[in-house]
Amino acid sequence: MIARITGAAIRGIFVALLIAMPSLLLPDTATRSPEVIALLAILAAALTFAEYFSSYPSFVEFREAPPLNRMRFISLALIVILVSLVARHPMEATALTSLVHGLASGLGDTLDFAFSPIQLTGLMMPAHVAPDLITQVMAAAALSYMIALITIFGFALAIRLRDWPLGNGPFNVWTNLPLFDPTTGGDVVERLQRDARINIVGGVLLPFALPAIVKLTSGVVDPGLLAAPQTLVWVISAWAFVPASMIMRGLAMLRISDLIAQKRRAAYASSEALQTA
Repeated sequence: MIARITGAAIRGIFVALLIAMPSLLLPDTATRSPEVIALLAILAAALTFAEYFSSYPSFVEFREAPPLNRMRFISLALIVILVSLVARHPMEATALTSLVHGLASGLGDTLDFAFSPIQLTGLMMPAHVAPDLITQVMAAAALSYMIALITIFGFALAIRLRDWPLGNGPFNVWTNLPLFDPTTGGDVVERLQRDARINIVGGVLLPFALPAIVKLTSGVVDPGLLAAPQTLVWVISAWAFVPASMIMRGLAMLRISDLIAQKRRAAYASSEALQTA
């Protein structure tokens, strides 16, 4: 009980710090509505604590199948922190912000090729915005996208090298997939594989599709709002993290479907052997 409470409390604190991180890293002049941010951080911490303290899962997937959620959180935290430093550089330059800004700018130049998602983030910006803002958006997008790609590759290695999720013991489908009902909708393996493919395809396409959608709906959504540092941080973070999270979820579900299929084949072979004997 004490270990469960402690673990849930630590996770809640980390989530609260993540939400407050842009306000802590950006200058006071760039921080708006700190009371709202504090309220959101407290609510997120309370929800996280309630989810991990409860013995019965509600909506968080793979909560007992590390390191998937840990990799997701670390990836999002890195994206938020580094993009916050990129956004801070034009206002209060330091040695750290200069280092991060230089790295992001280099990645932005490298990944700025035809039809790349980084180029599309620059093309979605309206013509009236300053060129420096476009460069900043592309640099932040390139840095976030690279972190997301590294996270996906790291999880793929965990599946291959650490035999995820079996390296952590037996895998409980109900605990780790609380929103998935195995009793409805046909064969479980086929449903898992279908959902996995949908997540992977959606995760691959979203970084390309979202800038195009923003460009088409520029009369409704003004990309110039990215001039606000906090807006830049959260929009770019979501643009990179959500597709990466979808791809990781798809890889995880493909792995689980493969494990279920292996168990079925083993059970079938065992029954065949018993009948033969």
